[in-house]
Amino acid sequence: LVLISGDPGIGKSTILLQICQYMGNTLKILYVSGEESVKQIKLRASRLGVTSDNLSLMAETDIQAILEQVRVVKPDILIVDSIQTMNHTDITSSPGSITQVRECTNAIMHTAKDLEIPALVVGHVNKDGAIAGPKVLEHIVYFEGDRHNSYRILRSVKNRYGSTNEIGVFDMTETGLQEIENPSIALLSGRPQYTAGTCVTCVMEGSRPILAEIQGLASTTGFGNPRRMSTGFDYNRMSLLLAVLEKRAGYYFSNLDAYINVVGGLRLDEPAVDLAVAMALVSSLKDVPISENCLVFGEIGLAGELRSVSHINARISEAIHLGFQKCIVPYHNLKQITVNSQKIQIIGVRHVREAFEAATDT
Repeated sequence: LVLISGDPGIGKSTILLQICQYMGNTLKILYVSGEESVKQIKLRASRLGVTSDNLSLMAETDIQAILEQVRVVKPDILIVDSIQTMNHTDITSSPGSITQVRECTNAIMHTAKDLEIPALVVGHVNKDGAIAGPKVLEHIVYFEGDRHNSYRILRSVKNRYGSTNEIGVFDMTETGLQEIENPSIALLSGRPQYTAGTCVTCVMEGSRPILAEIQGLASTTGFGNPRRMSTGFDYNRMSLLLAVLEKRAGYYFSNLDAYINVVGGLRLDEPAVDLAVAMALVSSLKDVPISENCLVFGEIGLAGELRSVSHINARISEAIHLGFQKCIVPYHNLKQITVNSQKIQIIGVRHVREAFEAATDT
């Protein structure tokens, strides 16, 4: 039983219909919709090029009627879109309530186990971004991204029977979701050259290294208190890094507005991103661009020191693969490097001030 969740308009129904086309050549699929009519689903399926003869559609919200039909049809895959619209007639509460969602999910789970078929269930998120309904639902695959941005990340948050270390990266097009085989290239496309305030780092999404561009901007404030804004990076972590840069490295942001943006709609929460955020801010402050082919990563401590990060060889290998010529890493990571360092200049630094000097061409 797999729960697929994500923000409205992110592409949950789209990817499920594409799964139907992909799996429908050999497997019988029953697609149950509690929100859209069969005709609406047909229109979307036509746009996406879904032509499978093994796909059956059912517009119904009564969970007991649905499961009776499942036992009659005996599909190889069951898809329910969405669990918040399902209704159990033995329960008086309205559809979408905690009791209804819990009981309907349990009914689907028991049927899936009895018939030994996989079931994919769509779950909505609330305005805080959490899964709507009881915590029992959160054994999930989660769709991450901004519906106004073309990139989508499919991430497994919890798995009882396997790893959660892998992600899928997709591009939302008019014909559906298309796989991005090399997300780093896509996320770095359109990157400005020789511009202050931009820095490239490498993050680990599961076991996959992905290069991401971080942009920083420091400008004179027009308010009594300077503004701090962060998109795609933790606001509190940004405030901490600004304090370290001012106290330990002598870069003063007290009377400046500071902004951070992670390009491509990614949300980065890895400590290894610290150094790139700091470099982007200092680059904007000094109006000195980071070297064009330079990659930086490292965790910053409260004393301004650089702490070692994990997966150092995977990050450097990805940088070499994409043609970067210089890599700024924490000094304590140098002894762990086993990749061929002749293809890239690797510089180990101990302090955030050393990092900025090494990352610029000056």
